Amino acid sequence: MADLQKRLTALPPTLRTMKTDYASLKSQVRNFSDFYGAAITDAKKQISAAVSEMSEANKDLLEKYRKEVALRRKYHEQLVELKGNIRVLCRVKPVLKEDQHEEGQSVVVTTDPNNESALSVLKGQGRSHNFELDRVFHPQATQEEVFQEIEPLVTSCIDGYHVCIFAYGQTGSGKTYTMEGSTENPGINQRALKHLFSEMEDRKDMWTYTVTVSSVEIYNEVLRDLLSKDGEKLDIKINPDGTGQLHVPGLRLIEVKSFQHIKKLLAQARRNRITFGTQMNQHSSRSHALLMITVLGTDLASGAKTTGKLNLVDLAGSERVWKSGAEGERLKEAQNINRSLLALGDVIQALRGKEKHIPFRNSRLTYLLQDSLGKGNKTAMVVQVSALESNVGETMCSLKFAERVCKVELGPAARKIQRGGGSHQCDSNSPS
Repeated sequence: MADLQKRLTALPPTLRTMKTDYASLKSQVRNFSDFYGAAITDAKKQISAAVSEMSEANKDLLEKYRKEVALRRKYHEQLVELKGNIRVLCRVKPVLKEDQHEEGQSVVVTTDPNNESALSVLKGQGRSHNFELDRVFHPQATQEEVFQEIEPLVTSCIDGYHVCIFAYGQTGSGKTYTMEGSTENPGINQRALKHLFSEMEDRKDMWTYTVTVSSVEIYNEVLRDLLSKDGEKLDIKINPDGTGQLHVPGLRLIEVKSFQHIKKLLAQARRNRITFGTQMNQHSSRSHALLMITVLGTDLASGAKTTGKLNLVDLAGSERVWKSGAEGERLKEAQNINRSLLALGDVIQALRGKEKHIPFRNSRLTYLLQDSLGKGNKTAMVVQVSALESNVGETMCSLKFAERVCKVELGPAARKIQRGGGSHQCDSNSPS
């Protein structure tokens, strides 16, 4: 009993010690919680500052990269101008509902938002092929954006240069839309002609101009006048005036005084052009269409005369016969189209290799384009591609052809000018 009493007497001090220890531990836990919270807050601030700093650094690097790409492109364009390279632009067609014949069609063509000259094609199994051209337009690019890129070429026609702009690509890739456009959203053809008349109006106090227009199509290697009522068949000859220039006897050359007049002629040519449906495109252009504009200028002060030509070409679509479902007359059309495009490829290859003989006469198309693809002219190609996996074969073919075209040098552009009764050509670096 005495032992129990002794233990009970010792218990309160123990309890007081435990209570003190508990209070101390509670205080430490509270302090640790406050310390932990402050540490977390401080760490968050440090991480946020580091992320912000990194973000600013990335923005700075990205801005420097964009400036470097822009500067590189500027120097590249100057080099292209000096060498007279054919400028190659690529336009990726947006994916439309009617293009998706099967569900789950994947997009295999991607553009680089930070590099306007690059695009990539995914060929399968994770493999991709990168291409670099003079300019690449993403699928959402507008008609105006495309035209702005070739506007300087159009303007040079007024100054006495020969210019050719043509659209190339598979059936259904959007060539005719780019060149002709729609009533609400016109393409290169209308925008170019509207720009020409605007420029001529600005220069009316210093120059007078005469503008003539003709339009033809090449269908199954037959040349037809799209501005004649009966679609008269024509031939290509060497001009008897001794200049060595090409001449198409019987071709209607219509002098135009206004843009509105030209719009009516464009509508007439469009109605007369041959189009049929294929499995690849319900309104496929089965012919090559060429709109040819000649601008004769006279300097009111000196009497000097310039002769500029602008050829706007909507090529028929290339297609694989097995894929297009072509039979009978459609098969013949497809074969002739592909044969003429192959001839164009041969001309490009010969120009690229700077061969002595250029096979312009191998097709009506290349023969008629001889004035545009020859030495001293300014030429641009808009290659149209589909972004869909089902068309990756045709897309790769078009882009590889575009790469070859990029390397073709036509030499410095030559201005066609006549002074004091004599005519001569001067390159783009010569004084006017």
